[in-house]
Amino acid sequence: MPLLLVGTNHHVAPLAVRERLALTAEQGEHLLASLLTYVPNAVVLATCNRTEIYVTAHNTTVGAQHVYQFLSEWTGIPVTDLRPHLYAMQDWDPLRHLLRVASGLDSMIIGEEQILGQVRSAVELSRSRDALDAVLAAAFTQALRTGRKVRSDTRISRNAVSVSSAAIDLAQQRLGGLRDKRALVVAAGAAGELAARALNGRGLAGLQVTSRTQAHAETLARQLQAEPVPFDDLVAALSVADAVVTATGAPGVIHTYDMVRQAMAGRASRPLVILDIAVPRDVEPSVGTIPGVTLYNIEDVQQFAEANLNLRRQEVESAEEIVATDVSSFQRWWQTQEVLPTVRQIQQKAEAIRQQELERTLRRLHLTEQDQEAVTAMTRAIVKKLLHDPLMYLKARRSGEDSLEVVRSLFDLEAEPQAVPQSAGPVA
Repeated sequence: MPLLLVGTNHHVAPLAVRERLALTAEQGEHLLASLLTYVPNAVVLATCNRTEIYVTAHNTTVGAQHVYQFLSEWTGIPVTDLRPHLYAMQDWDPLRHLLRVASGLDSMIIGEEQILGQVRSAVELSRSRDALDAVLAAAFTQALRTGRKVRSDTRISRNAVSVSSAAIDLAQQRLGGLRDKRALVVAAGAAGELAARALNGRGLAGLQVTSRTQAHAETLARQLQAEPVPFDDLVAALSVADAVVTATGAPGVIHTYDMVRQAMAGRASRPLVILDIAVPRDVEPSVGTIPGVTLYNIEDVQQFAEANLNLRRQEVESAEEIVATDVSSFQRWWQTQEVLPTVRQIQQKAEAIRQQELERTLRRLHLTEQDQEAVTAMTRAIVKKLLHDPLMYLKARRSGEDSLEVVRSLFDLEAEPQAVPQSAGPVA
């Protein structure tokens, strides 16, 4: 399959590197637009813990070099420094990986549900930019189909947590409960909304929401009956909070050492737990050294959540089996798609020969109209039976066999036209 994947995630790159490659929704749009000057078709899948670029490439070696160079120019990191933190996949490996991603098997928190929507959004963005060719459309349609199947046929997402809800659980453990505590959510995007909703049922004494865009904060606060806080009043909000969840997606630090130290002044011995689930990080790491402050980043949240995944881990094997089955099914369908142009060429050539020889013969025989129809039907039947076995063999060929080229040589066909899938994937 002419599919190439170049990416990074929490498995291969530390947080410091992922921050350099992290993308907001707006940055993702700009990156795709820039990427399309290097390659004609692509999908960019960007979440808080992964940045992946999928492209159609018949020469994957050259394609990968183009993507490496593009990412180097985008991030300002030399290719030699960036390359160790990237993975590149080709042939069937990108599809297998994509199906695992959409199924929640490759997530920082196994079984989390947000990834399926993120995959769908990535596809829609590429489609809106005319960057989604038949190869990418087929692969991502299958990924969405498999992701839904895994969630419906296994318990991998039952009682699943998101990074946001896991962060709230961690804060609750650290503070000995959240009842009668005050919480602050700094963000109003998807992660911020999830965190705010997770906090809303914990018996808080008060919940404040702030965002760099005040309208976002006010909308979310109104939905949850929380208190919107102007972003300029962040220090004051920090000074009264017991737990803070921050996930702004800003390119730089939001909470500096001096800001948090100022907020901690006058709090006596009341502790503050800050959960920075943003990538890039919102909080200056040195904030964790301030007396009374406990700072957790997204990797700390992952470690906490991993200890509570035993039930869903038992479902991983079932989910992996679904992925493997769907990959095999897709491979069989794809191989059929690959031979369709050759099948059509053979049929067209045979039909042209049949018509030519039939016309030549009918001119000599002077048959009645009824007899001509009988001879025509006979020639069609002969061609159909002669082609049946080689075409069935061709359609059943296994990946890696050279049967396609052999058959093309036997029938003396012209250069093979590029195979284009006739649908978005095998029927489930």
